[in-house]
Amino acid sequence: MNPWLLAAIIAVVVIAVVIKRMIGEPVNAKDLFVAPAVLTGIGVLTLLKKTDLTGTDLAWVIAGTAFGAALGALRGATVQLVDKGGFLWQRYTGRTFLAVIGTLALTAGFSVLALKMGMHENARPLQLSLGVSFLGESLMVGRRGMTSGIPFAPARTR
Repeated sequence: MNPWLLAAIIAVVVIAVVIKRMIGEPVNAKDLFVAPAVLTGIGVLTLLKKTDLTGTDLAWVIAGTAFGAALGALRGATVQLVDKGGFLWQRYTGRTFLAVIGTLALTAGFSVLALKMGMHENARPLQLSLGVSFLGESLMVGRRGMTSGIPFAPARTR
C-alpha cells in the first residue's frame, strides 16, 4: 500500500477518535479496542516486512512499545468517565490534552535517543507507536470502567 495513503488513513482514524472522545461517547469494548488493535497489527506487519532490522533496532522497538503503552495508560487515567443514561461514557478533558502534549514530547525525546544509540530511522513504524499508545489508553479506560460499577454500553448495531 502507498505509504502516503496509509498515513492519510491513519490520520483520519486518529482525528475521528479524538473528536468523538472530545464530544464524549459511550464506552463499549468493541469501540475501545478495535482501532488500537488494528493500528498495532498494521505496525507489527510493517515491522515483520522489514529485512534489515538489527538486534539494536528490535531492542529499541520493544522498549519503545512498552514506553508507548505506559504513556497511553497514563493518558487513559486522565479520561473522564461518567454514567450517562445508565451506561459508561468517556470524554477527553484538558488534562488529557496536557497528557497528549507530554506524551508527544517524551516520545520525541525517546526517538532521538534511540536514533543516537544506533536504531535505524525506519525501524519503528508510526502505526505501531500510535496503536500501542491507544491500546495502553484503552486498557486503562477499560480497567477504570470495570471498577466503576457502571455497565459498559452495548455494542452498536449498524
